[in-house]
Formats: sequence, structure tokens, C-alpha cells
Amino acid sequence: MALGLEDKKAIVAEVNEAAKGALSAVVADSRGVTVEKMTSLRKSAREAGVYMRVVRNTLLRRAVEGTDFGCLNDVLSGPTLIAFSNEHPGAAARLFKEFAKANQKFEIKAGAFNGEFIAAAQIDRLATLPTYDEAIAKLMATMKEASAGKLVRTIAAVRDQKQAAA
Repeated sequence: MALGLEDKKAIVAEVNEAAKGALSAVVADSRGVTVEKMTSLRKSAREAGVYMRVVRNTLLRRAVEGTDFGCLNDVLSGPTLIAFSNEHPGAAARLFKEFAKANQKFEIKAGAFNGEFIAAAQIDRLATLPTYDEAIAKLMATMKEASAGKLVRTIAAVRDQKQAAA
């Protein structure tokens, strides 16, 4: 179906708006994936706060021009599915990585975070970023370990003091 100029402008504006508010982006090739599986991927994306869309490469190049995701232009060839993470930087990468494990034909092309290009082989860097809650939990565990260690050292110092006095 041919798109008119106004339709193309609307697509570019919509994707550009999504790119401006996004924390990270991941690009993939979804050739050979069934409609049923793509529908489930779209549902999972909505639940994870990920904006996902299939866009023509020329329109996508124009949409990401001037954003942190302009570095993805080199991998925009063939059918392109782009996902922008809105709530957590690793959400789209994690979603695509899990989906690619279950679907051999789904291929992650690349990602971008803070204007940095991330190759498909290194997408784990983005997918393994902890969520806000996970980061807080790790911080609290570290603080708890540190305070427990300080308590042990204090008790040992009191014991040593009493032994020296006796």
C-alpha cells in the first residue's frame, strides 16, 4: 500500500516524538516471525513501557535524525522493527533478547543508549542493566553488609579491649 506524503510526515513525526522521550532503542529484523508471535511481542512491549513499530528505513532515518539514535542509521536495511524504551533503558533490549531466544528467525541488529551505538553481539550490556528497584535492592544489600561488618569489627574491638584489661 502506497503512503501519501501526509501519511509519511505523520509517521516521521510520531516516531521522532517517541525517540525524543526514549531512554534507549533497539533495532531488529522480524522476517519469518508469525503474526501470532509478533502480536504477543507487541503485547509484552506495551506492558513493559516499550514503544515498538515497523517503519520504512528512509522514514526512520528522518525520524531519528538529530536524536541520540542517529547512530543506528548504518544498520537500517531490510525490514526494520524499532523499539524505544520509555521507562527503563534495558527494557526493549531485554524484551527482544528473550523473544529472540524463543524465535530463531528474529534477529537483533543493534541498539543505542545515550548516543552510543551498541552492536548486536554486545546487546547484553543494555539488556542486563538493573531496573530502578533492582539497583535500590543491590544498594541496600551492600549497605547492610557494610553495617554488619562494622558491627562485627566493633564487637571484636570490645572483646580485645576486655582481654587486654584482664
